[in-house]
Amino acid sequence: MTTFQYPIIAIRGAGDLATGVALRLYRAGLRKMVFLETEHPLAVRRTVAFSEAVYHETVTVEGVTARLIPSPDHAPEVWAEGELPVICDPKAETIPAFRPDVLVDAIIAKRNLGTNQDMASLVIGLGPGFTAGKDVHKIVETKRGHHLGRIIHSGSAAANTGIPGNIEGYTIERVYWAENDGIFVTSLDIGETVNKGDVLGSIDGVPVIAAVSGVIRGLLRNNTPVTAGAKLGDVDPRGAISYCHQASDKALAIGGGVLEAILAHLIGEDQ
Repeated sequence: MTTFQYPIIAIRGAGDLATGVALRLYRAGLRKMVFLETEHPLAVRRTVAFSEAVYHETVTVEGVTARLIPSPDHAPEVWAEGELPVICDPKAETIPAFRPDVLVDAIIAKRNLGTNQDMASLVIGLGPGFTAGKDVHKIVETKRGHHLGRIIHSGSAAANTGIPGNIEGYTIERVYWAENDGIFVTSLDIGETVNKGDVLGSIDGVPVIAAVSGVIRGLLRNNTPVTAGAKLGDVDPRGAISYCHQASDKALAIGGGVLEAILAHLIGEDQ
């Protein structure tokens, strides 16, 4: 029997979608992953994002722990503990040290921030901003709907519309962005219930008003500097507090697509 060589998988970004992808891979047995993050992550769904390791050294999501490391040579000891290393490396400058077999760009910037096909034998981009066959090998669709999680072998993912997916009949009403530069302050936290019209926080005195009732599922931490257009948080009209501590259906669907792409590549069924 041939011994299976577990691939090293580098994931650019460690927000909630990247974390959902990693949970899919981890539970399938692909555990030699490393996250490349910025020094100041701005994930709003902080309770389900491995990027929080940058602030707290370790973070656990659905029983899987990620740990901040200072340099690539610390990764093997973290893997040996069954944990996932996170390193501050927004420009992916540690790629030569990790020599990943697979690279997943999960930054979700809607544009390519420097990922190319030479970074690994399989490079996967999530969502719009990439061209399969040009700057990445494969793309996984991130837009909610019939094609969510499907692999794109040539061309691009659906364009970003700027309109969030529909939940309980609400789209843009449930997500909040900064209207101006400044410091976002709030007395609320993820998991708290709000009613339509409640103040979620403010940016230099400009209030951010809830346009829908429900549970705060994502929210930047208090006293976070923001620029206009930055995502501040979201309210889930379904009102289920438990969802705040679980990877989303969308993240896991995308993770299924990534898992399919990796396994097809490893066993030679890639097309």
